[in-house]
Amino acid sequence: MDKAAVAADLQTLLKQPVIIDSPMSKHTTWKIGGPADIMVFPTCEEELCALLPRLKEQGISWLVIGNGSNLLVADKGIRGVVIKMGENFADSQWRGLTVKASAGMLLASLALEAAERGAAGIEFARGIPGSVGGAVRMNAGAYGSNIGNYVIKVEGVDYDGHRLSLSGSELNFSYRDSSLFGLDAVVTYIYLQLLEGKRDEIMEKMKEYQQKRFLAQPLEYPSCGSVFRNPANDHAGRLVEMAGLRGLRIGNAQISPKHGNFIINLGGATAQDVRELISEVQQQVYEYSGVRLEPEVKMVGDFD
Repeated sequence: MDKAAVAADLQTLLKQPVIIDSPMSKHTTWKIGGPADIMVFPTCEEELCALLPRLKEQGISWLVIGNGSNLLVADKGIRGVVIKMGENFADSQWRGLTVKASAGMLLASLALEAAERGAAGIEFARGIPGSVGGAVRMNAGAYGSNIGNYVIKVEGVDYDGHRLSLSGSELNFSYRDSSLFGLDAVVTYIYLQLLEGKRDEIMEKMKEYQQKRFLAQPLEYPSCGSVFRNPANDHAGRLVEMAGLRGLRIGNAQISPKHGNFIINLGGATAQDVRELISEVQQQVYEYSGVRLEPEVKMVGDFD
């Protein structure tokens, strides 16, 4: 692919500058990842309606990201185009207890807005580092709740450039999953119907959750959040800890001494460090417990 030519062509469709060889370490919460061939920052649905068919016609692969909180990007980077749903898709519109949130908005910011308005239900989300779009796609949750419980509609643009709308009941939410994973479209807006609550009580509950996270999670280091899916009727972190793997390190990637389901970047960790550590944990946990842990994190890019 002639990156310069493709970038120049895509620039005709977009307001924001198209970037060549942008380091993905700047766009992931792990602070890991080599360069993306091309990175674009659509500012509206109209731009996506023009961009996606162009990429499809030219046979160019692409990846959509939000805050990069659930991604392990290869050290060699990503071939093709990365579409970042960031600051340009980060607003919200409220009508009572119903909110239309842009896919690139930080979930933690939306949770705080909800609390300020006395809208209850997503207090658990205050400490989750992902974007709204990614959170809905994987049905993010914590402390016995998940965002899928409140989704009433999702809007997006399909790969042919057509707008679409799906009701919450069509999305088949389950543990860390939804039918959005199989949808050939980019999610642009999420509609949530929240519950009536009291601002002070919601704020107090969020503060309680934040304190629990601070005590139990290594928030002082770059990470992706939880690395492994919880197996049925158990917790991945517990199994990792029971296998004696807290503190296990490969290169500058380490199983957090605080929490067995977090891999932290001690500084300069590579994707290969993390990948090898994930494999080692899977093997040792399986030998200890007979349970094969499945990664929750998505590995993308030019891995060997």
